[in-house]
Amino acid sequence: MNFLLKQIKKVKPHFEKGGRFEKLRSVFDGFETFIFVPEKVTSKGSHIRDYMDMKRTMTVVILALLPALLFGSYNIGLQHTRAFGIEGWSLMQMFWFGFLKILPLIIVSYGVGLGIEFVVAQLRGHEINEGYLVTGMLIPLIMPIDVPLWMVAVSVAFAVIIGKEIFGGTGMNILNPALTARAFLFFSYPGWMTGDSVWIEGLTKGTAVDGFSGATPLALAKLDEFDRMPSVTDMIIGTIPGSVGETSVIAILIGALILIATGVGSWRIMLSMTLGALGMGLLLNISGSSEYSQLPAYYHLIMGGFAFGAVFMATDPVTAAQTNTGKWIYGALTGIMVVIIRVFNPAYPEGTMLAILLMNVFAPLIDHFVVNANINRRLKRVKTT
Repeated sequence: MNFLLKQIKKVKPHFEKGGRFEKLRSVFDGFETFIFVPEKVTSKGSHIRDYMDMKRTMTVVILALLPALLFGSYNIGLQHTRAFGIEGWSLMQMFWFGFLKILPLIIVSYGVGLGIEFVVAQLRGHEINEGYLVTGMLIPLIMPIDVPLWMVAVSVAFAVIIGKEIFGGTGMNILNPALTARAFLFFSYPGWMTGDSVWIEGLTKGTAVDGFSGATPLALAKLDEFDRMPSVTDMIIGTIPGSVGETSVIAILIGALILIATGVGSWRIMLSMTLGALGMGLLLNISGSSEYSQLPAYYHLIMGGFAFGAVFMATDPVTAAQTNTGKWIYGALTGIMVVIIRVFNPAYPEGTMLAILLMNVFAPLIDHFVVNANINRRLKRVKTT
C-alpha cells in the first residue's frame, strides 16, 4: 500500500491545476479517495466534527450487504441443483457456482454506473462522490439471477441519469436509485422480472425436473396455492427462489444489526415499517374475506423483499424522511402500503418496491408537516407565557 501511495503522490501534480491532465482532475480524485482516506480536514468554522464521511458510510453499508450477498450466492447454486436434479454438490461448489453467476451482474452494475458518474463529474467539473458504491451492489442483489446483462446495463443507466444525476447527483435525488432501476425493468421488460423461471439460474433456457417449481412464496400466495408454500423455516433461512439478496431474513438481519450498531441505518424506519406491515396484516386477518388476507400477518415480513427493503432501501438517508417523527410516519405508511399492494393488486405480487418508491415521493411532505407542527406548538407555548 505504501508503494501505491507513493506512486499516486508522484503522478498527482499532473492532475492538479496547471498540470498536463488538469481536465481529468475529478477522475483522478475519485480514484485516489476510493483507495485512501482524503487528506482534507476541516480547519475552521465547523459546527460538527465527525469521522463518518460519505466513504466510510458507504463502506459500512457494503459490509452490511455482504451476508446477503454470500448467502444469495449459495442459494443460487442450491436452487440450480434442485431445479435440474443435480446431486453431490458440496456447499462450496454451490456457493462458487452462484458467485460466478452473480459476479457479471455486479461488474456490469459498477462498470456502467461508475462510468456515467465519472463522465458527469467531468462535464460538471466537480469531484466524484462515493454514493454509487452502495447502489452498484444493491442493484444486482434485487435482480433475478437470469436477467440479461444488457438489461441490467440499461436499467443502471436509467437509474443513474434519470433517477439521480438529472436532480443534481447524490444527495439530491428523490427516488431510491436501485429501486428506480428495478422499477424500470419491471415496467419495460415484465417478462424478465416475473414468472417462475427467472429466479432460478438456467431455468429460462432449460427444463426443470418433474415436480420442481421456481415460483416464489409471493407468487404462490397470489395464486391462492397456499398448500405449496415453503415452510416458515425455509423462508427465514432463505432457501427459496427469489431475488439474489432478498431471500434470507437471517442474513438481512445481520446486516440490520451492523447498520444500527454503527448508526448508519435508522432503526426507527426499520421498526415502524415492520409494525405498519404487521398492523395492516392483522387488520386484514380480522376484516378480510379472501384467503390471502387471512394469511398470518408475520408472513408478510418473511416473504419477498420486505426485510431487504426495510433494512437497505427504506432507510436510504437521501430519499427517506429526515425528522425523527417523520421517520416513524414514513416507515409505518410504507409497511401498510406493502401489504395493501400485495393483497389487493392482482397484477403485482410484490409490494415493497412500489411502496418505498411511493413513500420516497411523500417523504419531504411528511417532514414539512412535522416541522410545521413543531413550530406551531412552540408558538402556542410562547403565546401562553
